[in-house]
Amino acid sequence: MKISYNWLKEYTPIDVAPEEVAEKLTATGLEVEGMEMQAKKFEGIVIGKVLTCEKHPNADKLSLCTVTDGDREYSVICGAPNVAVGQVVFFARPGAVIPDWEGVIEKRKIRGVVSEGMICSYKELGIGNDHSGIAVIEDSVPVGTSAAEYLGQTDTILEIGITPNRMDALSHVGVARDLAAVYRTTLTIPDVSGVPGTRATAVRVVIEDPELCPRYCAGIIEGITVKESPVWLQRRLLAAGMRPLNNIVDITNFVMLEIGQPMHAFDLEEIRGREIHVCRAGTEQKFTTLDEKERVIHPDTLLICDAERTLAIAGVMGGENSEISENTTTILLESAYFTPSSVRRTSKYLGLSTESSYRFERGADPNMVDWALKRAVELIVELAGGTYTGMIDEYPIKIAPWDVDLRLSQVERVLGIVIAEDEIRDILARLGVVVNSKDGVLRCTIPTFKADVTREIDVIEEIARIHGYDTIPAQETGEARYVGFFD
Repeated sequence: MKISYNWLKEYTPIDVAPEEVAEKLTATGLEVEGMEMQAKKFEGIVIGKVLTCEKHPNADKLSLCTVTDGDREYSVICGAPNVAVGQVVFFARPGAVIPDWEGVIEKRKIRGVVSEGMICSYKELGIGNDHSGIAVIEDSVPVGTSAAEYLGQTDTILEIGITPNRMDALSHVGVARDLAAVYRTTLTIPDVSGVPGTRATAVRVVIEDPELCPRYCAGIIEGITVKESPVWLQRRLLAAGMRPLNNIVDITNFVMLEIGQPMHAFDLEEIRGREIHVCRAGTEQKFTTLDEKERVIHPDTLLICDAERTLAIAGVMGGENSEISENTTTILLESAYFTPSSVRRTSKYLGLSTESSYRFERGADPNMVDWALKRAVELIVELAGGTYTGMIDEYPIKIAPWDVDLRLSQVERVLGIVIAEDEIRDILARLGVVVNSKDGVLRCTIPTFKADVTREIDVIEEIARIHGYDTIPAQETGEARYVGFFD
């Protein structure tokens, strides 16, 4: 999973080098398998200006340009049809490596004339698909500015290997929580209290199988405008390895990457009968998903349906028949909790793994479903306009935090060191665990985002992770006991 270092710092005020963060995360069990310094991809690429532009003397479709990088002038051959005098452009100096290429820019002759660099398109920079011509940017950008700085590509991307039991770390907030615990800093998530929980009346939601879907939230937003997302949002998604599509879909993906809650947006005008039914398929059927592939659905598969037809495969992928388009003006925003085993079976049966199913089959947090919906509503109203008319929150099977008893003597026995009770309480509190004393033990109330912590030994592991495995001395001797009958 790709995690943006700059994005992490929005949730916890750490001020250390990314390399140190990588070491700390690995020490807590979130192994950092790789690091990408975005700016390195753009070394030698700067903002330049085209001073002259004339036809190449030996080629009809090439232009001979003079480009300045603020320090000196370069003779550059350009084949783009839109190059012109006075343009501010991305200029790759000799020695630069173009992100979308494999070779190095070198000084060389093209049709008998020396070319000392390259004027780049967005596609060649690896940040878009437009290859119709060179990228032309604002005249106000100072010549000589690094391309990385202008494009906001100065982040460090951490590639983290997430083990199956760490569903709580499948988001930037989840990773930030561990860092806040290690560095003893605060963890702050956006306040969504300004989005009311007013009950929507435009749609009816019926959960027909609460065992597989204990909670389903739907929010209604009218009068939106579907368009390209702002640059900051696109950069966030790209940093995490996701391709921007439009402001609505991008916001649902942003919230998923932020808090770990997958979401889906339906075009409300395509929902027949203004009803949502969460139910099993019942019979084998065919369904075309958003990737334009027709899939055969097993009778036990959990589906999202309207009054007449299937709209989505629950927790895996939406359908082509209700997707967001440029003509969409009213949406139903879905935020739900689906039982991990159900999504796992469906994903395996279909041979279809998505960002959504990857999280649901490991276990999302059922008690952040409404927060995620409100967060997405807040962003959609800000970036797409429209009016939020309310939400529906069906929660027939409540999933509450659970208690695990912890004995201090057991912590010492397992870890081989004495950790003061105050320190244990502090570590657990920083991980979101509420601790109370009862009958000489610590009664630990485990938050629902920690689905893997169900036993005393799991709580001890959490303490060890944050206290530091390197503080636990290695034992040079061991003991083995054999119990049985011998002839």
